Amino acid sequence: MASARVAALDSREASALAGILRELDVPPYLAVWLEPAIRLTLIVIVWYGLHRLVRLLVRRLEQRLLDTADLKTESQFDVRKRVGTLVSLLKQVVNIFLFVILALVLLMQLGVQVGPLIAGAGIIGVAVGFGAQYLVRDIITGFFMVLENQIRVGDVVTINGTSGLVEVLTLRTVVLRDGTGTVHVFPHGVVTTLSNATRDWSAYIFNLQVAYRQDTDVAVQAIRDVFAELGRDPVVGANIVADVEIWGVDKLDGTAATIQGRIKTRPGVQSDVGRAFLRRIKQVFIERGIEMPGPPPATSPLPPR
Repeated sequence: MASARVAALDSREASALAGILRELDVPPYLAVWLEPAIRLTLIVIVWYGLHRLVRLLVRRLEQRLLDTADLKTESQFDVRKRVGTLVSLLKQVVNIFLFVILALVLLMQLGVQVGPLIAGAGIIGVAVGFGAQYLVRDIITGFFMVLENQIRVGDVVTINGTSGLVEVLTLRTVVLRDGTGTVHVFPHGVVTTLSNATRDWSAYIFNLQVAYRQDTDVAVQAIRDVFAELGRDPVVGANIVADVEIWGVDKLDGTAATIQGRIKTRPGVQSDVGRAFLRRIKQVFIERGIEMPGPPPATSPLPPR
C-alpha cells in the first residue's frame, strides 16, 4: 500500500509543500503520509483562526449595537436582551456555516470527491424538503420573530395560552418555564398567539374596594400618598417608571366601591411593586380609618333553653 501511495505522490504535480519536503530530504515513504497530515493540520489551524476572528467580529458587533442603541425609546435592560438574542442566533448560523465548510475542505484533502456528494445532497435535500417543510417553516418564522423584536430571552410571554419566562430562543424553538418550574417547548411554526408582558414596560393593575358609604376621594388621596411614599423607596421606587394612574370608581355594588388604576414598572417586576403597594395601602387605610368591605362579624349561637 505504501508503494501505491508513493506512485500516486510521484504522479501528482509537484506542490510547494512536496518541494519543501524533498528539500528537507524527507524519505518518499514518509512524505506520502506527512504531506496530507501537514495539510490537514494547516487547514484546521486556519479554520480555528478564522473561527476566532468571526467570534471577535460578532463580539464587536454586539458592543456596537449596545453603544448605538437609542436609550430614549427602550431601557438598557431591554437593549441587552434584544442584542443578546440576536447575537446568540447569529453565532448559531455562523458556527453551522463554518463547520460545514471545514468538513467539505477536509473531505477534499482526503481525496473524497465532494462534487457528487453535494449533488447527491441536493437531490436528497429536495426529497427531505417535502418532509421537512415544517422545519423550514419553524426556522423562517423564528427568524422574523427575532428580526422584528417580538420576543427576547428573559421576556415573560404567553404563547398559545401558556405563560412563562423565555429561557431559550433558537431559530426553531422557544422554551418557556412557567411559575411551577414546568418547561414548555414551542416550535415557532405553531405559535398562533404571542403576548409579551415585558416589552418596554410592564404594569400592575389594582382594584381596591372600599366600603359603599366611604368617601372615595379620601381613598384616592390615600392611594396617591402611598404611591409617593413608594417612589421614595430606594428599591421599589427604582422599579417605577411613571406616575400612578387612578382611573376612578370602576364598579359599584351593594357593599363596596371599586377604585381601579395602574402602576407602570420596569419589565417583569410589576408583581413585586404590586405586593409592596398592597401591603402599604392596607396599613394606610387602617391608620386613616378608611373602611374596606369584609365578612360580617362572627356571632355565637345562643345557648339552648
